[in-house]
This record gives sequence, C-alpha cells and structure tokens, in this order.
Amino acid sequence: MAMDFGRLITAMVTPFSKDNAIDYTMARKLAKHLVQSGSDGLVVSGTTGESPVLSKEEKIELFRAVVDEVGGQAAVIAGTGSYNTQESIVTTQAAEKVGVDGVLLVAPYYNKPSQEGLYQHFRSVAESTHLPVMLYNIPGRCSVNIAPATVERLAALDNVVALKEAAGSMDQLSEIMRAVPDNFAVYSGDDSLTLPMMALGAKGIVSVAAHLVAGKIKDMINAFMTGNTTLATKLHLELYPLFRGIFITSNPVPVKAALVMTGWKVGGVRLPLVEVTKEEKNALKGLLEKQGLI
Repeated sequence: MAMDFGRLITAMVTPFSKDNAIDYTMARKLAKHLVQSGSDGLVVSGTTGESPVLSKEEKIELFRAVVDEVGGQAAVIAGTGSYNTQESIVTTQAAEKVGVDGVLLVAPYYNKPSQEGLYQHFRSVAESTHLPVMLYNIPGRCSVNIAPATVERLAALDNVVALKEAAGSMDQLSEIMRAVPDNFAVYSGDDSLTLPMMALGAKGIVSVAAHLVAGKIKDMINAFMTGNTTLATKLHLELYPLFRGIFITSNPVPVKAALVMTGWKVGGVRLPLVEVTKEEKNALKGLLEKQGLI
C-alpha cells in the first residue's frame, strides 16, 4: 500500500475548555493553523493529544472535527492504539468510518508483551482495517521496545507503511533502515533527533515543536533534502534549546503552556498530568522570547 503522510507531521494537542471538556471549536482552529503553518499531516489523539485520558467517544468526535476541518488538505492520522488489542480494533474501525487517512498504533504499554505478542497485536489491528498504519515505538513510555526484527516482520504486511521511532538509538535506527523496504517510511519521534535520523534515512518528524516553529522545522527539512546540510545544521542548532525545553516536564504539559503563552487558548491538561510549575513556566517563557514567539 502506497501512502505519503509527508515529512512534517504535527502531533496535535487536544484543546480543553475551563471545565476540562474537549474544545472542539478550538481543535478545528488549531488544526487549520497547523496545516497553514506547514504541517503535511496531523496526529490526533496521540501522546501529545493526551489519548490515555480521552474516552472512545471523545476520540471519535475529535477525529470527525479535524477531518471535517482539514481533510483533503493534510493527512489526518488517528491515534487508535492502546494496550488492549480488541479496544484498538474497535477504535480503529470507528476512525476509518469517520474518514481519517491513517492510524497511529502505539506499542501496548503496561502489559509488556513479548516480541511475538507485539507482532500479533499490531497484525490483528492492521488486518482489521483498510487504513494505512503507522507503528509507534516509544519504550520510555511503554516499557517495551519494538525490535528491528519485529518491525521488519510487520513491514511485510500490506498496510503497515510507517514507523514513528522514539527509542533514541541511532544503532537501532540503522538496523531498522537496513531491514525495511525502501517504501517504508520511518519518522523521528523526537524533534531534537530529526536531522540525525534523516541522515540515516528517516523521512521526517512527528513533531511537538511544530506547534510553535513549523516554518523553521520545514526549512530545516527542506535544506537537508536539497543538500544544504550547512543550513540544515544551523537551523537544528538554533532550534535545539526549544526542542529540548518543551520536554522540561511530561509532554504535553510544556507545549500546552507555551501555546497559551503565545495566544492559543488550548487550556490545561487532565489528571494525572498537572500544570507547569512557576520555574518551568519562566524557563519556557525565556525559550519563547529567544525564538521571537512572544
């Protein structure tokens, strides 16, 4: 299955109102802004969208709102994976009916499956849908790593077309790139590793920082792709403090605070996450000022 999600995908935050309900109107506005700012695609209800604390009904309504707002202009990728295989299948099939362009399936967290368990989980969900699938490997959150050999097995499935790789290991990435077909797209799951990973063959980034600096990230990617590695490196180094700073505490707490500081009324976070501390807020403010964002 051929599917081009683009090079810059933003993992979109989920806006909340003052009473912590999803603000679907703001979600539409933010999705439109992100696409106009240069995002080729949006991940909706991923880690950055606080997927673990959204109900299935909220997720589907959120998918529907974003598809209605930017469908056809950018790829809408629904975060439908969880640690429950059957629940992931049901949510994936519901997302397909809404009209999303693909799904993001995170490695099952908490229950720590074996590599065979990971393969069977992802295969079961992938075979339940006609949508293209992006796997998501983030062992720091899931306590399990999708091994390169397992990625290779999964890449042989017709609709498993991409991987968001956030293990942080260039050695593992090298093994993956050697193992997967040329048309299988690997994306960095960490903004600060976008350029190093693209040097090893990754296609692009599923970004958090693109909420704030999409234009510069796009410029960095384009510079690298056209062979201007000097400019790409310069942009990477300019953005690096922000890339790291928006992870000063658990994502998406800092990026939501930064968005509020730059005028976007995306609200706070749901428990068990809590707001930034005064010290963290001041640090974020300094980073935003240096980038000329406030």
